[in-house]
Amino acid sequence: MSNSINLKKGLDIPISGAPKAQVSFKCALDVVAVFPSDFKGLTPRLLVKEGDAVKAGSPVMADKVHPEILLTSPVSGTVKEIVRGEKRKLLAVLVESSQKQEYVDFGSTRPENLSAEQIRKTLLESGLWAAIIQRPYGIIADPALKPKAIFISSFSTAPLAGDTAFTLAPEFEFIQAGVTALSKITDGGVHVSIKDDEFSGSAFHRLENAILHSVKGKHPAGNVGVQISHISPILKGETVWTVPVFLVSAIGKLFLKGKYDLTRKVAVGGPEANDPAYAEALPGTPMKAFSAFWGSAEGLRIVSGDVLTGKAVGENGYLGFFDDQVTVLKEGTEPELFGWAKPFRFNQFSSTRSYFSRLCGKKRYNMDTNLHGGPRAFVMSDSYYSAVLPMDIYPLYLVKACLAGDIDKMEQFGIYEVLPEDLALCEFTDPSKNDIQDIVRSGIDIMIKEMA
Repeated sequence: MSNSINLKKGLDIPISGAPKAQVSFKCALDVVAVFPSDFKGLTPRLLVKEGDAVKAGSPVMADKVHPEILLTSPVSGTVKEIVRGEKRKLLAVLVESSQKQEYVDFGSTRPENLSAEQIRKTLLESGLWAAIIQRPYGIIADPALKPKAIFISSFSTAPLAGDTAFTLAPEFEFIQAGVTALSKITDGGVHVSIKDDEFSGSAFHRLENAILHSVKGKHPAGNVGVQISHISPILKGETVWTVPVFLVSAIGKLFLKGKYDLTRKVAVGGPEANDPAYAEALPGTPMKAFSAFWGSAEGLRIVSGDVLTGKAVGENGYLGFFDDQVTVLKEGTEPELFGWAKPFRFNQFSSTRSYFSRLCGKKRYNMDTNLHGGPRAFVMSDSYYSAVLPMDIYPLYLVKACLAGDIDKMEQFGIYEVLPEDLALCEFTDPSKNDIQDIVRSGIDIMIKEMA
């Protein structure tokens, strides 16, 4: 177990459009969506019907397997629509927000005065249990289990990610309460990782009831999966839980204020963002509420999340439950004359320093969605992946094992330690243009099905 982690591998993508440290506006609440697809491992059962009145914190769905796990409305108002897909699959619940917000009162109290069972009960009833992610597999945590430990990353190194020193420092009291609450439901402690060059000046280093770690390195140093691999690797049969730091704050608000309050500062940036900055919003907020950052969405890709792991939702989409970032990119549809054969490519970034752009120092690039090539034969050296993945696994062999559906090989090469987001840089640098994250996700689905 280490309290100081210095990562040598990784890659910081120099994309333009970083948000300024200011909140431009608070998103107007009209219709807010609750998506069961945001929560891996959840089999939703509908608890409301169209026209029902709800408060912020009222349950709208439950898990069929674990009925005590609830998804609750982030706003008060009226259930406007139940969205279903093929075979009446439940896709979303749309809630029309009321002008005056009303909250379910869960009772305000200090978490240090509560038992572990009381903590679990409050998290389950409020819907915030769904904020706890269980590894392996990245599913909603099983309330019947007690994890080896709980891990929190207090920073993100993803491209154009928000600065938690700006977004969360004012919420230190709530984060402390959230950490204290989480420490009650595990015997292995709550591990909080802090960026090395901000450790002493960060409010997070004052956290109590936590085991603190300083982390230094390029992306994916901020990924909690990478941190876990260097603090306490996940072995077969072990379970750990993780919680995004902004949802730790929401857990703290639940106990100190007695409210289900998921308000967060969302970083809106990207090469096509106008005056990139932050906006205050809730999960499930329509992307149209952020449209001041891009105007017309024609020819743009609107992503809920970062450019490596986010979901392209378009201007008619919604902010994901686990997202505190929106990225605006140009759709790269124009063909490139001579492509890679052009030696002088000062406006094209290369992770392998293949172009003269490497002489441009700290230049930021107006990147778009162009893949600069199509899928090719999957024959290559593991060095491409290993150079950007600071984990003690063999990523290429793990990906091939996932493609083959070979459970023994997946176990051997580290499937218990990773989620798709951990291999996002491998996908970015892959000259074969493979959808690495989708391949790993399919491997995890096989593991869930066969090992349950």
